Amino acid sequence: MIMAVLSLAAGSPLTNNQLDFAFVAELPVLPVPPKRARRSTRLSPASQASAQPANPVPLGVPPNPSGIEAMAVTLESHPDYRVIRRLKPRLEWPAAGEQGVCRVVVLDTETTGLDQSRDKIMELALLRVDVDLASGLPVGAVQVYDGLEDPGMPIPREVQEITGITPAMVQGQRLDEVRIAELLAGADLVIAHNAGFDRPFAEARLDQFRHLAWACSFADIPWKAQGRRSAKLESLAQELGWFYDAHRAEMDCHALLAVLAHDLPVLPHTGLAHLVEQAAKPSYRVMASNAPFDAKDLLKARGYRWNAEQKVWSTRVGDSKALQAEFDWLKEHAYRQRSAVVQFEKHDALARYSGRPGEMLNHQL
Repeated sequence: MIMAVLSLAAGSPLTNNQLDFAFVAELPVLPVPPKRARRSTRLSPASQASAQPANPVPLGVPPNPSGIEAMAVTLESHPDYRVIRRLKPRLEWPAAGEQGVCRVVVLDTETTGLDQSRDKIMELALLRVDVDLASGLPVGAVQVYDGLEDPGMPIPREVQEITGITPAMVQGQRLDEVRIAELLAGADLVIAHNAGFDRPFAEARLDQFRHLAWACSFADIPWKAQGRRSAKLESLAQELGWFYDAHRAEMDCHALLAVLAHDLPVLPHTGLAHLVEQAAKPSYRVMASNAPFDAKDLLKARGYRWNAEQKVWSTRVGDSKALQAEFDWLKEHAYRQRSAVVQFEKHDALARYSGRPGEMLNHQL
C-alpha cells in the first residue's frame, strides 16, 4: 500500500507557475479502494514468510515500476510531493563481514496500563538479529516471537482502543517462556524504544531479563541533535518514508529495527551501531546536592528534573567527558564558584533503565 502526502513548499501560494498542472493531469486515476477492515492482531507465520524486505536505505526508483508504484515514482520526482510507503518487515539481511557481530534483541510490550507496580504485560514481541560490527547493519535471518498473555485483570477500554487487544483475544493465552528463553540465550543487548518503561515490566514477568544489558533507542540517541523533529517511533519512521500499524508489539519491533538500520543524519554510523557503542560505556545521573534555591530556574533550563522523594535536582549524562563538563557547569552557574560536594550515580547497561540503583559516588567541586 502506498500513501502520497501532498506538501507544497512552505509559505508558497498555489499558482500555475509553481505547480505544473500538466504534470498532475498526466497521472493515471487511482481507484478508491474499499474501506480496509481493522488490521489483524499479529503477523501470521505465512505472512512473515512472504514478507518482502524493508529497504534499509533511502527509497529509490524501482527498475521497472508499474501500476500504483509507477504513480508513486512519478510523484516522488516532483518537488511538491512526498510519498510514504507501508513498512514491510524485513526477515533476511545480507551475510556478516569479517569483524564479528553483536547479537541484539529488539523488544516491545503492550501492557494494561502505565503503573509498573500494578499493571501487567498482555503482549510481548522480540526480534533477534545479529549486527555487523563493521557496518552497523543487521545480518542474517531475523528470528521473531510475538505472544499474547492473559493479564489476569481487566483491560481498560482506552487501552483496547489504542492496541486493538481485547479481553477475548488474551483469554487463556500465556507467553511461551521456553521460546523467549531461546531467543534471549547468548544475546549481548536488548533494545527497546522506551526501555525505562519496558524493562521493569519484562523483568517482573521473566527473571532472565534482569541479567541482560539494555539500551534505549529513545533516550540513548540524541534525535533532536540529529535533526529529527520528534523521537517518537512513528515520526522517525515517517521521516524515512514509512508508515505502519503502530501500538502492536511485533510491528513496533519491525519499525524500530528498520529505523535503527539507517545511518544517523549527523553521527557517522547507524542507530544500531550507536546503541551498541553506548551500551559499552557507563552513564551517570548527576545530582545537584544542596543547590541554592535561586539556582532552580537555571537547573530546570539545563534539563535537570526535580526528584520529590530524594529532594534533589538531577540530570543524566552519557559519558565521563560529559560528566566532567556537568561538574564544571554546576560549579560556575549553580554554586557560583562556591565549594560543594555533589553526588552522582554510575550505571552500566546491566542496570540501566531497570529502576535499580547504581553505584553512588561523591565529587568535590
